[in-house]
Amino acid sequence: MTGSEPPYRRIAAEIRHRIALGELRPGDPVPSARRITREHGVAIATATKVLALLRDEGLVLTRPGAGTVVAPARTAAPRTRRAGAEPELSRERLVRTAIDLADAGGLAAVSMRQLAAELGVATMALYRHVRGRDELVLAMADTALADAPLPATPPAGWRARLELLARAQWAIYGRHRWLPHVISMSRPQPLPNGMAHTEWAVRATAGLGLDSQSRWQAAVTLMAYVRGIATNLEAQAHAEQDTGLTDEQWVDTHEAMFHRMMAGGRYPTLATLHEAVDLDLDSVFEFGLRRLLDGYATMFGCAASASR
Repeated sequence: MTGSEPPYRRIAAEIRHRIALGELRPGDPVPSARRITREHGVAIATATKVLALLRDEGLVLTRPGAGTVVAPARTAAPRTRRAGAEPELSRERLVRTAIDLADAGGLAAVSMRQLAAELGVATMALYRHVRGRDELVLAMADTALADAPLPATPPAGWRARLELLARAQWAIYGRHRWLPHVISMSRPQPLPNGMAHTEWAVRATAGLGLDSQSRWQAAVTLMAYVRGIATNLEAQAHAEQDTGLTDEQWVDTHEAMFHRMMAGGRYPTLATLHEAVDLDLDSVFEFGLRRLLDGYATMFGCAASASR
């Protein structure tokens, strides 16, 4: 180790050494960015780089509610089994285990090798159930979407139906923050449960006098809106775990800096509104959903009038 080594690499090496020695075991919490800042006298950005480096190396992962923890051993020994027999492995068990890994550490935590270690099987055994990681990720997405079932009997009215769909998708993205990064709006994917959501959205506008193109655009725009806001959920969770600060606390720690910027006169409108603003992702989602559906109401009303 040289004196010119960047501080974040030196600190990461110390934590890596503790993991190698077994002082920090799989599932144990590692120092948070806030603690690293305090103990090593470095900036929060440096502390965040420490955890990002260890995460990229697969040594740690983020678990909601638990913080950043040591990842399961990469070469975990297979679980005890009868001589000559392999543990029971099904496609459903494989996919559900992969979802658990992604929920804890994002899609980067899902590798075929890590998944095999979690399941206690040889890596090649996984390929009897999926052809590769791409197919696995699509199966994960479809299974996750199945956790947001739509009622057999829809509510009355197009607006109630579209709002129900949007809220169901927002909830499922909140439980699986990696999911919006998998769903594509421009390249439709063969996801039966995803297609059921699209079917629901298109069916909601039946009988309103809209042409086929407008019905498709309305459905896709609604789902793209929800997905677009939801792409921020994973970054928000990682930032909170890495820094030990909620969004509100983070803003509070930077309040003085923002005040100085506003006081310079370069952002007069922002300075006027700054004190009154209280934003979070849920409030942004709610505001945008209402305004989007209000716009649909105007468009659908015009279409209905034109069809008479």
